Amino acid sequence: MRLPYARELDEYPTGSKRIKILAMAVLAVLIGSYEAQIAPVVPLLLDDFDMSLSTYGMVSGAGALSGAIASIIGGRLVDVVGRVKLLVPLMMVTALCCFAMTLTDSVGEFLVARIALAFVDGMAIAGTAPLVRDFSPRMGRAQAFGFWTWGPVGASFLAAGVAAWTLPMFDDEWRSQFIIMGVVSLIVSVVIAANIADLSPELRARIQQTEESAKQVVADTGPPHMRDLFAHRHVWAHVVGISLWLVLYITLVLYGQTMLAHTFEISAAKASSIMSAFWILNLGSLIVVGRLSDRLQLRKPFVVGGTLATIAAAGYLAVLMGRESASVPELMITGGLIGASMGVAYCPWMAAYSEDTEDIDPRLQGTAWGIFGFLTKGMAVIALIIVPHVVEAGSWQIWLLVALVCLALFIPAVFLFKGPWRRGGTGQELPADTLRRGPLPRPPLEEDPPVDAPAGLEVRD
Repeated sequence: MRLPYARELDEYPTGSKRIKILAMAVLAVLIGSYEAQIAPVVPLLLDDFDMSLSTYGMVSGAGALSGAIASIIGGRLVDVVGRVKLLVPLMMVTALCCFAMTLTDSVGEFLVARIALAFVDGMAIAGTAPLVRDFSPRMGRAQAFGFWTWGPVGASFLAAGVAAWTLPMFDDEWRSQFIIMGVVSLIVSVVIAANIADLSPELRARIQQTEESAKQVVADTGPPHMRDLFAHRHVWAHVVGISLWLVLYITLVLYGQTMLAHTFEISAAKASSIMSAFWILNLGSLIVVGRLSDRLQLRKPFVVGGTLATIAAAGYLAVLMGRESASVPELMITGGLIGASMGVAYCPWMAAYSEDTEDIDPRLQGTAWGIFGFLTKGMAVIALIIVPHVVEAGSWQIWLLVALVCLALFIPAVFLFKGPWRRGGTGQELPADTLRRGPLPRPPLEEDPPVDAPAGLEVRD
């Protein structure tokens, strides 16, 4: 029985139809990330449950671990079952989980509800990055992933804005925010279900260079396996490398305002204004650089250049921390430069990761992005556990230096990625005999010119 929302396309969509489906995937990750937001109501939660900050850290860590496990499971399922078949119903279930959180009256009940929400939400979001890959040919993939990144970042702004607007209306009742999240999720789920579609398994098995140009990499002679990815060293380079890169990113996401407020003895409001400069320039650079990376069809130079610029800007912040005094404009400029340079590296890396894993087997995109989701949430768990102890034993400056070392170690991994370093250059291509299943000859495309054989010669396939 075919579900009414689970439409499968047998022809690759072009023009506005493709853009509409791509927009639905971005909207899904925005709402899914919004439902995971809890920061705006943390002070209210601590007071209502008489909960210590360390207990809250354990609750957040448990939720992040649950989401990490869900990312691996969800990523594998969307490759087997399909993206949309899981995405839409799971978004509706997350709405129910949001409502369930409003019924909790103790820390234990809240913990169980939070773990359930993180698990369902993690599985739902696992299908969004593969959807972006499916509906973004390589000529526009970095920019598409730049918009996908707007989901997690934009969710922070959305949650803060909604809370600032609605909490006074509900006498600062934290449960009101989860009711709003649940209602929004239900409404958006209906909108997405009416406008989204999935590619057929045959189309998902192709590499789309442009809307009209595609090639098939492997014959569909059996189900792909996760081990197919890890048989290649460049995948290990991506996985290990981005784990190191994420140390600084996760630190700024979880502790940015706290780090600035404690180190420079400024108010939470000023710390938030500094971090806002980080996020605004980060969002802008993601789209601008994504477009440039697509135009040049280069990934690695942007990844290395952005990472080096991040090391320089974050290194200057570490120097300012040693002084323990800096003006707000100086910190805002420094934070903005860090955000912009991280954006320069991030969306070209996402495009490179998608393309490098796609070259192995396009049918493993969900699995590949499930691994990425596991790494992201896993780093959050590690940060929640380790960072407070390092800061208590030393300082925020010491932890920032640790993050800078991790960034520096990421750069050698980039040299193992595939793809060219310069325009017109050739990257390393996977030979056909390295594929677990041999290459499938593709049919001639419409734009292929006819082959004229010289007189007396026979044209053979």
